[in-house]
Amino acid sequence: MLVQAVNHQSRRFATGLAPRVIGIGKRQGYHPLASVSALASREYGNCRNNQKDDSYYTWGAAAAATAAIAAASGLTASQNVMIKKDNQRNCVCQCDVGLTPSSVPTLDEDEEIDDETLPIIRMSEVERNNGQQEGNDGEKSIWMSYGGYVYDVTDFIANHPGGSEKIMLAAGGPIEPHWHLYRQHFASDLPQRLMEKMVIGKLHEEDQEAIDTLMDKITNPASGGSGDPYEHEPLRHPSLKVHSDTPMNAEVPSHILNKDYITPVELFYVRHHHPVPLLSDEDIDKFRLDVDLSLLSKDQSSSATANTARLSLDQIKSLPKVEVTTTLQCSGNRRSGFNDLRRTSGTPWGQGAISTAKWGGARLVDVLALAAEELSAGEGNSDKKTKKATKKKKKVSKSKASEPLIQTLQQLQTLLENNPKFQHLRFESLDGMMASIDVIKALNPFGDVIIAYEMNGEDLPRDHGFPLRVIVPGYAAVRNVKWLSKLELAEEEAVGAWQRGLNYKVLPPAVVDAKQVNLDAMPGLGEVSVFSGITDVTNVRLSLEKGAVEDRVRLKPGQTVMVKASGWAWAGGGRNIVRVDVSGNNGETWETATMTKGSDQPYGRAWAWTFWECDGIPARVCDDGCSVELCCKGVDSSFNTQPESSDGLWNVRGLANNSWFKLTHRLIAEE
Repeated sequence: MLVQAVNHQSRRFATGLAPRVIGIGKRQGYHPLASVSALASREYGNCRNNQKDDSYYTWGAAAAATAAIAAASGLTASQNVMIKKDNQRNCVCQCDVGLTPSSVPTLDEDEEIDDETLPIIRMSEVERNNGQQEGNDGEKSIWMSYGGYVYDVTDFIANHPGGSEKIMLAAGGPIEPHWHLYRQHFASDLPQRLMEKMVIGKLHEEDQEAIDTLMDKITNPASGGSGDPYEHEPLRHPSLKVHSDTPMNAEVPSHILNKDYITPVELFYVRHHHPVPLLSDEDIDKFRLDVDLSLLSKDQSSSATANTARLSLDQIKSLPKVEVTTTLQCSGNRRSGFNDLRRTSGTPWGQGAISTAKWGGARLVDVLALAAEELSAGEGNSDKKTKKATKKKKKVSKSKASEPLIQTLQQLQTLLENNPKFQHLRFESLDGMMASIDVIKALNPFGDVIIAYEMNGEDLPRDHGFPLRVIVPGYAAVRNVKWLSKLELAEEEAVGAWQRGLNYKVLPPAVVDAKQVNLDAMPGLGEVSVFSGITDVTNVRLSLEKGAVEDRVRLKPGQTVMVKASGWAWAGGGRNIVRVDVSGNNGETWETATMTKGSDQPYGRAWAWTFWECDGIPARVCDDGCSVELCCKGVDSSFNTQPESSDGLWNVRGLANNSWFKLTHRLIAEE
């Protein structure tokens, strides 16, 4: 018998990510039209406050948090300030066995679910299983609904690629509103494969209809909905290789990756988690960077607000401008190489999630010093006083009380001695992202950390952080927070999925279930290793039989031909690239490449990549008689080098793949 829900409105919201159930066939496609806005919070609240029967549920908490996220990623800066409250729900899963990306079966191995055996579950029961209270079985289980089905996700919480905090937003409620914003779930079949193992029942038809009605209101501006949060996305260059467009994740094709040493803005790779914030002229005028110096206050009883300076763009731009040329690389670059071994979670990047730009802005230490001056002069959190000081263009006088603070901000050793609790500098973004770096990097005068407002000599584009972005040279790109809204001196690293969660932590190869390790004890990615890639290979000469036409003959497998190649290399931490080795016979012999652009960077401050070329590489013809395989490895100034295989580097999140870069080059055109 066909499931009654097959004719529901939910089919417009259900995706192929729902389970394949006997009797249903393939579900209709899901097109995410809009995000949850304040309407979602209001409507969910109405459901909670007007409980007529079991068709109305207490979804308020999760919906309100989702609405805050949507607003934070939406159209104006005034909406963006609504974020911050989505980390309050937390659940420590006690299960022994988890579901992970690497355990997902292939299509051939999958077993379909017999819909006839699934029980009907009311949303009121789903709500009770929210991880905060004991469910019907006496356990603190975590259930969710999607597309007419109910899922027990308890075992999966710790392994959610986006972090346990994010998935807990939907605990005890429907997933649909959250996935309208987090559309990464539609980029591959991974969520579908995982969810199929978690189905425990069908959601009651009336309950799904209530969800569908709510989604209609959310997606329809005429009904008071917010519309599509991705409606005002920036235009992107058609040459970029797009992995997902909502949110946008796109890499630079290999053949143009090192065409220019400074990557043109329009070709810089794009990595987003949310919609790109859109600020109106009024928003820009009202924009303030909050700088919280509470940790250094002698009066620990005072509020954070009293110790937070609010700096305008004009004030930041009035500081001495510096320029730093640095390479940024997504932590998942070359993740696709890991997937060849075992499946990971995340965007299957090739080698193109890396680019280089010249960033212009103010030194981080200067911004902190300016904030200290504002507080010492009594400006603090007053926008009126800040505007007045800016209009007069007078340098804020430093009182005697402020001088020690200013000095400690400029002298790292003194700062650490006098403030042993100061270990981290936290960053917050307009879209709700939170990350941090260690204080040594933050205030090191040779670390070149800046608050950037320019990219390649122009205002920051929206895709890359307008109006402000922190640039942390030599660190994973995730620490270079875009759309910067707040700085905070702190004892501990930033909270949230991007710093403390699974997202950016490299688990051991044998660990496929995050519950097997203590994530809190594992560092997140900061300073990175050494990487390299090959972008171009050219035939030097082919030894063909006399009279043979080059594009119609196969070479003898195992014979040696000569080729030349070029590419890039980069190391984190400012370590210079001292050598790149290239091989055409799987490392049996190596040729040393010639370093070209970027090879003259200051010692220990080589923040940008180095280009290389290698002529006369003897390469062994593959068994197909038409191609050769080249590999390369970079060596940095600490003589770190790249490992041969990715097997020992494999991790469930697919991060930090710096194994030998390998490329198959076709010598002879296909017939």
